[in-house]
Amino acid sequence: MISIILLLLIGVYVYIDPKKRCLSSLHLLQLVGYDLNKYKNWLKEDSYKMFSLDPIVKEDKTPLVMTDRAKRTLQRHKTLNLFLFIALLAINIIVLKADLNNNIAWTIILIVVGLLIVFFQPSIMIWSAKLNQKREDKINMGFYKQAQNKIKGLENLTVVGITGSYGKTSTKFITSTILKEKYKVQDTPSSYNTPMGLSKVINNELTEDKEVFIAEMGAYCKGEIKECADLVQPQIGILTSIGPAHLETFGSIENIIATKYELIESLPEDGIAIFNYDDENLKEVAEKTKIKKYYFGLDIIDRLDVYAKDIAVSEKGSSFTLVIKDLGRIPCQTKILGRHNIRNILAGATAAFTLGLDLDQIALGISKIEPIDHRLSLIDSPNGVIIIDDGFNSNPAGARAALEVLNEFKNGKKIIVTPGMIELGELEYIENKKFGQEISKVADLVFLIGKKRTTAIREGLIEENFTDDNIFSCDSLNEATEIFSTMLNPGDVILFENDLPDNYSEEE
Repeated sequence: MISIILLLLIGVYVYIDPKKRCLSSLHLLQLVGYDLNKYKNWLKEDSYKMFSLDPIVKEDKTPLVMTDRAKRTLQRHKTLNLFLFIALLAINIIVLKADLNNNIAWTIILIVVGLLIVFFQPSIMIWSAKLNQKREDKINMGFYKQAQNKIKGLENLTVVGITGSYGKTSTKFITSTILKEKYKVQDTPSSYNTPMGLSKVINNELTEDKEVFIAEMGAYCKGEIKECADLVQPQIGILTSIGPAHLETFGSIENIIATKYELIESLPEDGIAIFNYDDENLKEVAEKTKIKKYYFGLDIIDRLDVYAKDIAVSEKGSSFTLVIKDLGRIPCQTKILGRHNIRNILAGATAAFTLGLDLDQIALGISKIEPIDHRLSLIDSPNGVIIIDDGFNSNPAGARAALEVLNEFKNGKKIIVTPGMIELGELEYIENKKFGQEISKVADLVFLIGKKRTTAIREGLIEENFTDDNIFSCDSLNEATEIFSTMLNPGDVILFENDLPDNYSEEE
C-alpha cells in the first residue's frame, strides 16, 4: 500500500510540474524550432542537467510562448506521463496481489522507475513530440497550402526572396526600408524564415494592397530553401553570403552552397538573381546562373553592377558613394555601423534598382535605415559607457565585422563580452581560436562566458601574447557583469558579441 501511495505522489508531482521541468523541456524544444535532432544534440552535450530538478532553461532572450502547438505538445506530454504512471501502478498492484517472495524488490524497482521518470522529463519530451508530429504535420500543411494559394492569387505582388549564411535579416530590413520609397512593402518580422513562419505572415499580415513581399529564408539542411521558395514563389532572389553557419547540420560547405542556391533555382525564367560577388563561395554558382543576374560588392569593381566607393566608417555610421553602373552614382549616408553592412545595403540597392527606383529614391531610403536590434546596435548608457549590442547569432564574418567596429572607437577601454560561436561543426574550435587571435589586436579586456566552451578563444588570445590578467572566464553573463561593472569609466566601449540561449549555459 505504501508503494502505491509513493507512486501516486510521484505521479502527481510530475503532472503538476512544481519545478517546471515539463515546461522547461517544452521551452527548449520550442527554442530549437521543434527540431528533434537539435534537441537530442543538446541532451547529449548537457546531459548533466538531467539530474537536477531545477528548470532546464532558466532564462533566455526568447521566452516560452504558449502557442497552439506548444499547448498540444504539453498536453500530449502530460498524457504520456499519466499513461506511464498508470502502467507502473498496475504492475505494482499485480506484484502485490501475486504475493511473490521478491515483491518488495519489485516494488522498490517500480518506485525507482517512477523517480527516473521525474529526472528524465527532457527525454520523455522527445516521445511526446514524436507522438504529436503527425497531427502537427497535417496542421502545418494546411497553413502552408493556404498561404501558397494566397500568394498565387495576388497577381500584382512582387516577391523578393533573401537567403545566405549571414546577413539575411539585416538585408531584409534594409531592402524593405529602401523599397518603401516607392512601394507598399510587407516583410517578415524578426527571423521568421521557416515555411511555418512565412505561412503565418502571409496568412495573417499580407494584405491585398501590398506591392512587394520580402521573404527571408533560413535552412538547416538541403531542401529547406526550396520548400520556402515553393511557398512564396519569388521573382527576385538575393544570395548574401556562404559560410560555416549550421555546418554541423549541413555536413559540408558544398551542401550549404547547394541549399542556398535552391532559391535561385526556384526563380522563373524571367526572374532576377542578385549575388554578393565578394563572397568566394558564391562566385562559381553566380557565374553558372543563366537567368538575368546582378553582382554587388566592394572588391572587384570591374565585375560588379552595384558597388560602393569612398567609404568612411566611424562610430556614428558610414558614408559612401553608391555606384549603379546602369544609373550613375550618388553620395549616401547611413546610421548603421560596419563595413559589412554596406554590403547588405548594396544588396538592397540592387533589388531597388531592378524594381525601378532611381538614385535619389535609393539614397533617401538608405538614409532612413535604422540599426537593427542585437546587430551592432548602440545602446544609450546613463554612465557614459558606450554599449554595442551584437548579441544575435554570432558567426565568423559577423564577429570580424564587430571587431572592426569596436576598433573605430579611439577613446577609453575597449571591452568584449562573448560566449564564442556555435553550430560551426568541425570548424567551431578553429574559428573560435581565430576569433581569440583577432580579439587580441583590438580589445583591452576580454570576458569569456562559459569556461569550457570558450577554451579555444582563450588559447587564441594567449598565443598572441594577450595579458592573462585581462582575460576573465566566467560561468554566466551575470557573473561577468558583476566584475566589469566595477571597471567601467565614461568613454569606455563594451561589445556584447553573441548571446547564447540558457541551454548553452555552464552554470551547475
